[in-house]
Amino acid sequence: MRLLIVEDEKRLALSLAKGLTAEGYAVDVVHDGVDGLHRASEGTYDLVVLDIMLPGMNGYRVCATLRAAGHDVPILMLTAKDGEYDEAEGLDTGADDYLTKPFSYVVLVARVKALLRRRGNAGPSPVHTLGDLLVDTAARRVFRGGDGDDDGDEVTLTAKEFAVLEQLVLRRGEVVSKGEILEHVWDFAYEGDPNIVEVYVSALRRKLGARLIKTVRGAGYRLEAPR
Repeated sequence: MRLLIVEDEKRLALSLAKGLTAEGYAVDVVHDGVDGLHRASEGTYDLVVLDIMLPGMNGYRVCATLRAAGHDVPILMLTAKDGEYDEAEGLDTGADDYLTKPFSYVVLVARVKALLRRRGNAGPSPVHTLGDLLVDTAARRVFRGGDGDDDGDEVTLTAKEFAVLEQLVLRRGEVVSKGEILEHVWDFAYEGDPNIVEVYVSALRRKLGARLIKTVRGAGYRLEAPR
């Protein structure tokens, strides 16, 4: 499942992104309201975690604009304010839930899961099948050569190799840029060599088959099911 965090406190945003990624979600992060509105409008997100006090456009306006445009993505609002008026205003603009800072991370995760369940969308199956390849994103295991009754032989991947594969699996058929993989797997603050992605893609091709991951020149990579 894909989540969008719109939060201008970069340390908090990074902490939330790392935690939610560890919970099994694919997470994107932006730091101002205008970018948040654009990403939420254009992206296919299952939930948005939206701060109220944002540069560019505050969370109330972002939420109201999304709802006016017909977007029904669940929105969990965050704010350093408290009081009934602020909560009422957030909910009146179309937010689904409201959390006041400082908050417990455990509570935030519980609210996120509750909103996803409430929407009737607790998430697609964590098991993805591509030809004879089976990827279980919950157990973080990969098998190949199965026949329907048998999962086949397990392929051993490192944590980073699996994380790169997971990003491609979750967006199967789409072109995923090198920058997007870096942001999800190494986090958006990574300052090392971006060509590290190529190293891991090459490793995946050696272990899973050269034709599974296609390079789209100048754009990124696309996962294609074997014929």
